[in-house]
Amino acid sequence: MKVAIGSDHRGFPLKERLKVFLAAEGHTVQDLGTYGTDAVDYPDYAIAVAEKVARKEVDRGIVMCGSGIGVSIAANKVPGIRAALCRSVEDARMTRRHNDSNVLALAEKSLEDPAVEELVRVWLNTEFEGGRHQSRIDKISDYENR
Repeated sequence: MKVAIGSDHRGFPLKERLKVFLAAEGHTVQDLGTYGTDAVDYPDYAIAVAEKVARKEVDRGIVMCGSGIGVSIAANKVPGIRAALCRSVEDARMTRRHNDSNVLALAEKSLEDPAVEELVRVWLNTEFEGGRHQSRIDKISDYENR
């Protein structure tokens, strides 16, 4: 799977950790920055990742900032993006199964979570169920396209 990844300065250490994990899992990783811990603005990186996903240049995106909330909000401004802030493996599973999320948002504190790799693995490997959930996704897309 091709995965775009991006973060602000607070999410940088987690981004670096996940790049190694994703590569070890056999994924192709596109790092869209930031590339250090100097202060930067999270929307620049969240939007860059979301645009890559929306243009189908990558399969999925992962974005990180201090809380995960800012990058989630910014990514969701890009048409076609369904970014989900996940704090547990169950969040990751359900947002893929029911919401067909295509961008995963994570908080800096996930760096301290030894299960963050499992959360990412579950998010990447869980399929969208479709069915009754597809009509809900269609409503979101219809609204977005008005």
